[in-house]
Amino acid sequence: MPLTDIAFLVAGFVLLLAGGEYLVRGSVSIARSFGISPMVIGLTLVGFGTSAPELMASINAALKGAPGIAVGNVVGSNIANVFLVLGIAALIFPLATRREAYRRDGPALILATVILVLMVLSGEIGRIAGAIGVALLVVYTSFTWWSDRRSLDAGAVMHGQEAEEVDEIPQSSMPIALLMGFGGLAAVLYGADLLVDGAIGIARNFGLSEAVIGLTIVAIGTSLPEVATAVIAAWRRHADVAFGNIVGSCIFNILGILGVTALVMPLAVPPEIALFDVWVAAFAAIIFVIFAMTGWRIGRREGAVLSLLYVAYIAIQFSPGLRGMVGLGAV
Repeated sequence: MPLTDIAFLVAGFVLLLAGGEYLVRGSVSIARSFGISPMVIGLTLVGFGTSAPELMASINAALKGAPGIAVGNVVGSNIANVFLVLGIAALIFPLATRREAYRRDGPALILATVILVLMVLSGEIGRIAGAIGVALLVVYTSFTWWSDRRSLDAGAVMHGQEAEEVDEIPQSSMPIALLMGFGGLAAVLYGADLLVDGAIGIARNFGLSEAVIGLTIVAIGTSLPEVATAVIAAWRRHADVAFGNIVGSCIFNILGILGVTALVMPLAVPPEIALFDVWVAAFAAIIFVIFAMTGWRIGRREGAVLSLLYVAYIAIQFSPGLRGMVGLGAV
């Protein structure tokens, strides 16, 4: 029944969000106990924790034979990160950025997006491609940590502000930290299972493709941690944290989530994603870089444009007539 599928979907979202939060809190407390610096925690554990919903949802979808949800979740999350998350954050407060901070992260985002396009156009994302993605993510993360430690440029300042956000997470005792960490992980795993079951059921009951569900409902739901982080950062006037969260999440989605998922189970790419949605993701990455470089500031006008672009994208996904206009009606 559709109501059961919707209940699964909602319960899955709740467990993913709550589980991701406690997974981060527990992991941060454990890392502190071993003397790991806040900057390293911010670059790795917090970034992984906010992306854990996407990771688990994609892996679960792949194992259940729903590659459309697995690939669509990654592509759709990157589209949502730029159009929805960045748009909302800029509407709340104009985001100023520093050109030095994106000499490294901007090109890395474009390179990751090019890799995404190539993987999707190949028609199948196999284990070799997945291994390459994961290896590149390790190289990028290691280089980021190394360069931030050896210099005090704007990129280091940005990640230093991320470290301040980590400092606001309260420290817990080791037993409590372990309970939160493993409990959060269990909630994320079970939530991903419910989410995928509900998404598959909704797709079948309403005659939608699994790719559309992955690109929209699942992608939006699993991107909620990024929405919360960016909105809070914008509200606190930490523009670099909002930018860093979005850039880092997009790179991690492509190299990490898609890479790990392909290692677990090779993914057949739905034709509709290769025809349309991956190009929207590429356009989103390009417009993100252009907006950031134009005056080194994303104001409310740009935020409104990004938000309207996401509304248009969602309208295309759920309108057979509009999908037909972009050549997806028969896919």
